[in-house]
Amino acid sequence: MSRSKRKIDHIEYAMQTGQTRASGLDDITFVHQSLPDTTVNQISLSSKVGELQFSSPIYINAMTGGGGRKTEKINRQLAQIANVLNVPMAVGSQMSAVKDKNEQPSYKVVRQYHPRGLVFANVGSEATVEEVLFCINMLEADALQIHINVIQELVMPEGDRTFKGALRRIETIIKAIDIPVIVKEVGFGMSRETVKQLHNIGVSYVDIGGFGGTNFSLIENSRRTRQMTFFDQWGIPTAVSVAEAAVYNTDNSDLTIFASGGLQNALDVAKVIALGANAAGLAGIVLKWVKDDGVEKTIDQLNGLLTDLKFIMAAVGAETVSDLKNRPIIISGSTREWLFERGIDTSAFANRHY
Repeated sequence: MSRSKRKIDHIEYAMQTGQTRASGLDDITFVHQSLPDTTVNQISLSSKVGELQFSSPIYINAMTGGGGRKTEKINRQLAQIANVLNVPMAVGSQMSAVKDKNEQPSYKVVRQYHPRGLVFANVGSEATVEEVLFCINMLEADALQIHINVIQELVMPEGDRTFKGALRRIETIIKAIDIPVIVKEVGFGMSRETVKQLHNIGVSYVDIGGFGGTNFSLIENSRRTRQMTFFDQWGIPTAVSVAEAAVYNTDNSDLTIFASGGLQNALDVAKVIALGANAAGLAGIVLKWVKDDGVEKTIDQLNGLLTDLKFIMAAVGAETVSDLKNRPIIISGSTREWLFERGIDTSAFANRHY
């Protein structure tokens, strides 16, 4: 099967498998503040995310590209949305364009329709420095995502079967380029051990890509004759993965945490930031809105989400996004059980003082 056809299949199966509430975010509850001492119109969503300045903590995460006209249309629509809202946007893996120059327009369209905004390039960890620079230049990119997707590759019928040397290759890329590098999981989460490994080689940005959003095991199993269903529930839920990364970051404050994986509304965004993330990525839910309702209504949906986020921040006494990281939250259910077994004291999240 061609790469182009596979990219189309990924979009179609992503829409079919949909979004779940397996992210663990329903286990997170804000402690109510009866005297928040806030005013909604004084709430600021502006966010400093590492070296990057965001207009709000949200970004449109990597979805597609490399599937000809169909994925070019989707990326054009997403770029139009990102441009109106002035939010960052990542493209899907550009390795298709590396292999076939005819696929470049499906990525270049993003910079064309989001000319002054933040755009993230995207490659796999197998990419060479030359290929990385090619992908960055294609988009005049402000940052680079390097995706890691072991489970997807294992379930993918034509996927990779060897994963040796990825850490060394990532380190080589970081040393060779001068824009931020975000190492990103694709929906199976990062443990704090993985975060530590990445940080030790110089990675300052991680996107934990937790379990609970688009499920690439389900997608790839839909393309298989003999299914590997044991991977369909594999991974670290988003809430757990953010907490693990944040606990590691307690003593390594130069690490910037991007949270993605099943975020569907403003409360989910607020929760991942309260858990320790610096920014919150939306993908599957935005794709659904675009496919179902079009660009204008998706812009309305996202504007509504940003308004809702301001109201949530006002309710918990947070005038800035960074204030959210200091607001007390209760962690319960399977998320608490997981963190307890991993030696993480959840009471520290519940008893914050500000």
